[in-house]
Amino acid sequence: MKAQERSALLRALKARFETNMHRHKGITWGEVEARLESNPPALSSLHAMEASGGEPDVVDRDQETGLLTFFDCAAESPSGRRSVCYDGAALESRKEHKPRGSAVEMAAEMGIDLLTEEQYRALQKLGEFDTRTSSWIQTPLDVRSQGGALFCDRRYGTVFVYHNGAQSYYAARGFRGWLAV
Repeated sequence: MKAQERSALLRALKARFETNMHRHKGITWGEVEARLESNPPALSSLHAMEASGGEPDVVDRDQETGLLTFFDCAAESPSGRRSVCYDGAALESRKEHKPRGSAVEMAAEMGIDLLTEEQYRALQKLGEFDTRTSSWIQTPLDVRSQGGALFCDRRYGTVFVYHNGAQSYYAARGFRGWLAV
């Protein structure tokens, strides 16, 4: 990452951090910046999250390791990560009208992971997300082995977990990721 991109990313992350202090009580920007400055791969992943519309922000600190957790905190599923099926096997299974990629593979390329159901529910306690979109989440092997995948959204003030064929894709469905730094 070029120095100018790095500076712009850090400015954006700091502004978001300061605007949303309710997401990271007890964590200071100095802590966050120090961790990021010493971890260029994490900065690259956060840059990819930001560039695809994720609006990453700090949402937790592990009490044992001190690692800071970033989630995509965009109001809706990140715009640069929509219209994708669940994983590479699902993408390969489509014979025609293939989407541009898969959530699991895109996340891996970015150096992040899809949110779990537990993480998605924790995110929803910080605000209202995915009120007009939906997001793929990590899917248990027993569901995936039968051809399905899970996604979530928030409607009617409630967080819903649904299933779909893993090969399906929609303009309003993307994925949210997380990163520990």
